[in-house]
Amino acid sequence: MASADAIRFATFDTGLGRKGPGLMLRDLRSGKNDQAEAALSIIVAADADVLMLMDVDWDYDGAGLDAVVQRLAGAGLTYGHTVELPPNSGVPSGVDLDGDGTTYEARDALGYGWFLGDSGMAVLSRYPFGAVEDLSHTLWSDISEASNVLPPDARAVVPLATTAQWVIPLRIGAEEITLITLSAGTPVFDGPEDRNGLRNRDELAFVANLVDAARRPLVMGRANQDPARGEGHAEALHCLLEHPALQDPRPLSDDGSPATVEWRTAGRMRVDYVLPPRSLRVLGSGVLHDPDAGSSRLVWVEVAVP
Repeated sequence: MASADAIRFATFDTGLGRKGPGLMLRDLRSGKNDQAEAALSIIVAADADVLMLMDVDWDYDGAGLDAVVQRLAGAGLTYGHTVELPPNSGVPSGVDLDGDGTTYEARDALGYGWFLGDSGMAVLSRYPFGAVEDLSHTLWSDISEASNVLPPDARAVVPLATTAQWVIPLRIGAEEITLITLSAGTPVFDGPEDRNGLRNRDELAFVANLVDAARRPLVMGRANQDPARGEGHAEALHCLLEHPALQDPRPLSDDGSPATVEWRTAGRMRVDYVLPPRSLRVLGSGVLHDPDAGSSRLVWVEVAVP
């Protein structure tokens, strides 16, 4: 029998995103920002082969991601393949989405954000990618009638994906794994119309549909929902966690907690996931945290790939 390779997948909402364009790049280059340094240290400690990063600001030249890659390389963690595409976050919709009489604030963007590229995401890999399918511009109104909670003129412009939605073939030796990103918006901070809750539900359902169509799917990222507590439509999350093509290793931190975030108002919750194909054997999993990096924790899962 041929030996299997141990491949580690990880996802991390880094907190590297800043309150204006270019500020993340400044902090990464300076090496003097405590939060950025702590976040980079967690990533290095995880030593993942395939890494999905959230809350990394996108820019046209890719300078921000290049700075992340260079800092990691300086710490001995080298990634030869990266994916970073423009996110929906911060893109002006031109519509007053929150009904406050303005069209230019963060809540009026296609995905919550104050500037173009705010809080984007990236995938870094030691293994090559196939052709990336970018589904970020799929309209919510084309997917679900729940989009009717939007103002009528918004239904033709607001996408389903709050941040982005990618399908990325990964070539690992003779095998191919289909990485399906997960970066759903928060299900709270709305009104009785439940706009954010319904959009989060439909984002999770869309990912589940992508899993249905993939040969060997692996889902990772932030669902923004805990399986047992908090707001949101829990059935959509459970459809992912219990999908017959996926498995949930239920990673734990050293203190035995499955929490991937600790928010001041909601406390500890499990909202980030790495769900590998059921056909692969899980070798290990865990959750890493440094309070200096912020509220979020890194989640990793290692699998044996033939």
